[in-house]
Amino acid sequence: RVPEALWGQRGLQKLYLSAAGLRDVPEELGDLRHLRTLALDGNELMEVPEALCQLPRLAHLYLGRNGLQGLPPAFAHLQSLRCLWLEGNFFARFPRALLRLPELRSLQLGDNRLARLPAGLPRMAGLRGLWLYGNRFEEFPPALLRMAQLRVLDLDRNRLARFPDLSGLAALRLLSYDHNPVRRPPRVADDVRLVGDGAQEFMEARQERLQSLQRQQQEEKEKEKQEEEEEEVEEGNEAPPALPED
Repeated sequence: RVPEALWGQRGLQKLYLSAAGLRDVPEELGDLRHLRTLALDGNELMEVPEALCQLPRLAHLYLGRNGLQGLPPAFAHLQSLRCLWLEGNFFARFPRALLRLPELRSLQLGDNRLARLPAGLPRMAGLRGLWLYGNRFEEFPPALLRMAQLRVLDLDRNRLARFPDLSGLAALRLLSYDHNPVRRPPRVADDVRLVGDGAQEFMEARQERLQSLQRQQQEEKEKEKQEEEEEEVEEGNEAPPALPED
C-alpha cells in the first residue's frame, strides 16, 4: 500500500511507484497538481485510474507492463504529456484518446497486440519517436507515410514482408525493422540509420557510394579551379594591343 502521507505532498513533481504490486491508485492522486513525472509501470493495473487524468502538468507517464487494454476518453485531458510508455500491455487497437494529444513527442507501444494504425495518426504532429516493436502488423501502416516529422520508428518483431518507399520521410533518422520476414532493407533517405537483416551491408555500400560521389564532386571542383587558374595565366600572358603608328 502507498503511505497515506504521500498524498499530502501537494508540491510533489516526481513520483515513482514501479513494480509496487498496485491494482488501483487512490483518488488522492488527482490532488498532486504539480506532478510532472509518474511511473506506474510493472504493476497490476487493469484500467487507467481516473485520478491520473486530472494531472494538468503531467509530462512523463510510464504505464508499461500492466494489464491495460485501452485508455479512457478523459486521458485526452493530459495536454502537457510529452512522453508516454505503454509497452507490454494488451492493446489490440490504437487508443483514440492519443489522437487528441498533438504535443506528445515520444510514444512507446511495443509488445502489444496492434495490427493497424488509425488514418488520423498524422494529427499527432508533435510525435518524434514511435516504438511499435513486438506487435502484429502484417502490412506497413499507410498512415506512417504521412508522418513527415517522425525521427525514430521501431517496427522490430512484427510480420512485415515488405516496406514501401520511405525516402519521403524527411525527418527520419533511425528505422529499426529487425526480425521481420522482409527480404531486403527498406528504401530510405541517405542519412537514415537502419537496424535489421542486411542493414549493415546496405549502409556500408551506401557509405561507399556517397564517398565515391563526394570524391567525384571534389575532383570536378578542383578541375574547374585549375581551369580557371590556367585561363587567368593565359590572360596575363597576352601581349597588349599594339599602339597605332603616328
